[in-house]
Amino acid sequence: MDRMQHHTRGIAAILAASLLWGTTGTAASFAPDVSALAIGAFAMGVAGLLLVLRSLGELARDRARLLVQSRILLLGGLAVAIYPLAFYSAMRLSGVAVGTVVSIASAPLFTVILEWACTRRSVSLRWGLSFAFGAAGIALLATGRPEPGSADTGIAWTWLGVLVGLLAGLTYATYSWAARHMIEQGVGSASSMASMFGVAAIVLLPSLLLTGQNLFATPINAGVALYMALIPMFVGYLCFGYGLRYIAASTATLITLLEPVVAVLLAVLVVGEWLAPAGWVGMTLIMLSLLMQTLRSSPDASG
Repeated sequence: MDRMQHHTRGIAAILAASLLWGTTGTAASFAPDVSALAIGAFAMGVAGLLLVLRSLGELARDRARLLVQSRILLLGGLAVAIYPLAFYSAMRLSGVAVGTVVSIASAPLFTVILEWACTRRSVSLRWGLSFAFGAAGIALLATGRPEPGSADTGIAWTWLGVLVGLLAGLTYATYSWAARHMIEQGVGSASSMASMFGVAAIVLLPSLLLTGQNLFATPINAGVALYMALIPMFVGYLCFGYGLRYIAASTATLITLLEPVVAVLLAVLVVGEWLAPAGWVGMTLIMLSLLMQTLRSSPDASG
């Protein structure tokens, strides 16, 4: 298989992960009495255990390489653990719109900074234009959505939410870069994701003692929790890890801007939310950003 075919497969895998991740908001809406922190911790933690169990053979095969990359592995695992807590906290503090914009739109930029600082990977003009369109689209998409429950959010809490959202973007960028780095050092993609998520599970699952009171209180709550763990997180991160075998982390995080588009479309079609014209313009800009990354003549290292 030539390089272009590998690149196309990587793009397709990241797009599949983004589609699955985009279903989480609608799924969580069916369990409103469950803490968002609990759902995030359970989904990421259980997915981590499943990834480890699914990849036991690969982990045994790659154990020597993982030991060499132990610092990167620990860094990536802690980033995986922090990300859902920071992401959901940002939305709780500053509202869904601001929290989403800061967390998701900042991740590709942080990834590029990490790649440049650690490997001196160049940034292409195509990537820069794609990021500009995508970030503008995310902002318009967020302003076009209703903001339930955030009218009384104070300025101080909003700015705290912005800072926490930046932490979410940084941690997402960090574990994406860490996975890609380990893959480039010869660790299998399954081993890279499973080892990081295994570390995160050790951190996240005990937190359910404080946040998970209603997680299995009803069959619907249990179904939502299990769906989130099995489909968007377990299957989604299998796809994400596979995609990182073939494309740069900066490109991968940029493509995952599709996630909020899917989330909004499902919110409109399934939950019945309303979307202002600005939101539809934002979707158009995000799709343009994705097209700039996926319709290309040849892959390159710069994203």
